Amino acid sequence: MLEVRNIEAGYGASQVLFGVSLSIAPHQVVSLMGRNGMGKSTTIKCITGALPVRKGQIFFEGKEITNLPADEIARRGIALVPEGRMCFPNLTVREHLVAFARPPANPQKGELAAQAAPWDLAKIYELFPRLKEREHHMGNQLSGGEQQMLAIGRALSTNPKLLILDEATEGLAPVVREEIWQCLWQLKKEGQSILLIDKYAELVNNLCNKVKNIEKGIVQ
Repeated sequence: MLEVRNIEAGYGASQVLFGVSLSIAPHQVVSLMGRNGMGKSTTIKCITGALPVRKGQIFFEGKEITNLPADEIARRGIALVPEGRMCFPNLTVREHLVAFARPPANPQKGELAAQAAPWDLAKIYELFPRLKEREHHMGNQLSGGEQQMLAIGRALSTNPKLLILDEATEGLAPVVREEIWQCLWQLKKEGQSILLIDKYAELVNNLCNKVKNIEKGIVQ
């Protein structure tokens, strides 16, 4: 589904990635792990079109997406749950989920079949009942855990083929963190392809089909 081939990238004169490669097959959950500053989020920015790739290529479902505009990459079926959640303070929970909603892409011959049960408002509320309870609250009225649930629900509302989570449980209370991990297990059970960044190694190893480590801009 996703293939990253020897990409290099950085910020100004500072190079961060030195030939990063990784791949994700359909229905796989893959984690990219590493210490802070090693290039995890930079890799995600390259995949999602937020940062230019200086060298190398990125393919999604067999088609090159290297340096395509971010909105075009999103329309092809890649959704991001960003670090920091980035919920809109002046939109309600329901407005977040409705504003970004998109039906599943119609599969072409040879492509993956569309998900049997699309992510609509009812299904997202079933996954996160707390969002239903808080659906008329503004983004800035939610706790950190509720904002993370909303960020995941917002990404799922686009019915993505690949879901990317950057620091999925960073800074959350243990009870909320457990709820997010249960959500990730449910998504895996449903066959959702996922690229995950998280620091809890034992939980990551239990969940993921494949774990890759990045060190100084190179995947080990």
